[in-house]
This record gives sequence, structure tokens and C-alpha cells, in this order.
Amino acid sequence: MPEHVESVELRGALLRLRRTTGLQVVFGGLLHDGRAMRIAELNGAVTPALRGLTISTGSGLGGKCLALSRPCAVTDYASARHITHEYDLPVSAEGLRSVIAVPLVVRRKVRGVLYGALRDALPIGERVFDAAVAAARDVEQAFAVRDEVRELYARAASPGPSWEEVRQAYGELRELAPKVADPELRARLLAVCGRLETASGASEGAPGSAAPAPLLTPRETDVLAAVASGATNAAAAQRLGLRPETVKGYLRAAMRKLGAHTRLEAVVAARRAGALP
Repeated sequence: MPEHVESVELRGALLRLRRTTGLQVVFGGLLHDGRAMRIAELNGAVTPALRGLTISTGSGLGGKCLALSRPCAVTDYASARHITHEYDLPVSAEGLRSVIAVPLVVRRKVRGVLYGALRDALPIGERVFDAAVAAARDVEQAFAVRDEVRELYARAASPGPSWEEVRQAYGELRELAPKVADPELRARLLAVCGRLETASGASEGAPGSAAPAPLLTPRETDVLAAVASGATNAAAAQRLGLRPETVKGYLRAAMRKLGAHTRLEAVVAARRAGALP
């Protein structure tokens, strides 16, 4: 995933955290070599002291957070006894006292740290703590979705995959697309799905034999892709974030458009029409 895209996700989470909690300064950064992290995103800072600061695992509050892979907080940074104090100078220059650090953990690997701070020595309350953890979870989910999209994209584009592998990757891509917040990435993802659908049209028979593709809605296609992978209505609902009744409605509409009487007939008809790979 491009670094700038990850930074955008982190920046947005920090901004929302500051707006909703009253934290005076929020900042964060991402790991680059598995051990050190550079603070690149700040909101509310009045000096450049923290920008570009490199945090090593085990050093300071953020380094402790990296090492333990869990949230850490101090009420008065300068006098805190359970952290090292390599970064006292820049922290003091910014006037920070009460600080919380929350790790960004994706697939059991720490990818960065999100911080929030006050310029007074006040305990971090439960509401602020929970909000910081929730902001980190939002970033983690976005990173995880992007990682999975990248892997599925690579699988679908790899040379010589079987059609079953392509179909499985297609179904997973359709499930992920609605969860991607970035409109540009979502459009690229759906474009890949479109190419897979088009590529499959001639594979089901002789060139030119595919029936005209019906005008299925994106959600009808999502449901059919889930059904094609063997999912029940309940499983498709869970994957797509829909209610089972809604899935049934989309499936009925798709079957009607495809002239199908069963779920299997709908999948076969969609594949013949090039609406599914």
C-alpha cells in the first residue's frame, strides 16, 4: 500500500479524535523498517519539535507502546517513572504533559502509533481512552482492507490462475469493495471486477455465444458472487453487511432479470452473460 495512502487514513483518524475528545494535540506515525517510527502527522501542535521525530521501539511512551503492542498513558510525561526519557526535550518544547499512545496493529504486527495529548497534567479519562482506541481500530480496519485488496488484486492478476481461483478472488473483491472508503481505490477495485466479468464471457462457450448481460445492480451482483462461492443467504448477509431478508430481495430481483428459477440457475445464467466470472 502506498505510504501516502496510509498517511491519509492516519491523518483523518487523528483529526476526528481531536474534534470528538478535546485533546489539544494529536499526532502519529508509521513504522518503516519494523523497528523505528517517524512522527509525520500532527494536529494542534504549535511548534515543529515533534515533526519528523524518530521513535525507537522501547524508547519513550511511544516506544513502550510499540514494544508492548498495547495502549500506554502517562499523566505527566516529564516525571513519568515507567518510561525512558530520550524525547523529553521535544515533548517539553511542545508543552505536553498528559499523553496517551495507542498502537496500530494489523495481522498481529504493529504498523504505527496514534497519540493524543494535553498540556496539563490531567488523567486521561475513560471516554478519551476509549475514543483513542476506537480511532486506532478504524485505521487498523482500513489498513487491513487495503492489504486484502492488494493481495486479491495480485492473485487475480497473477499468470495462469485457474478459473475457480479467479472466481474466488472475484467474490472476495466484490465483498470488500463496499467497505473501501477511498472512492478512487473502490473504483479501481470495481474496474478489476468488471474486467474479470468481461474476460469470463467467452470462456463459457464459443466467441460471441454469450447472452447479453442483464442490468444487474452492484448489490445484486455482490449477492450473486457470494452465492456462487457457496454462501447461504445468512452467510452472504454477514459478508456483505446486509440483513438476510435484504439478501433474499436482491437474489429474487437478480433471478427475475436472469430468467432463473433457482440460485444455481441464476449463477450459471450470470456467468453465461458475462455478469460473473
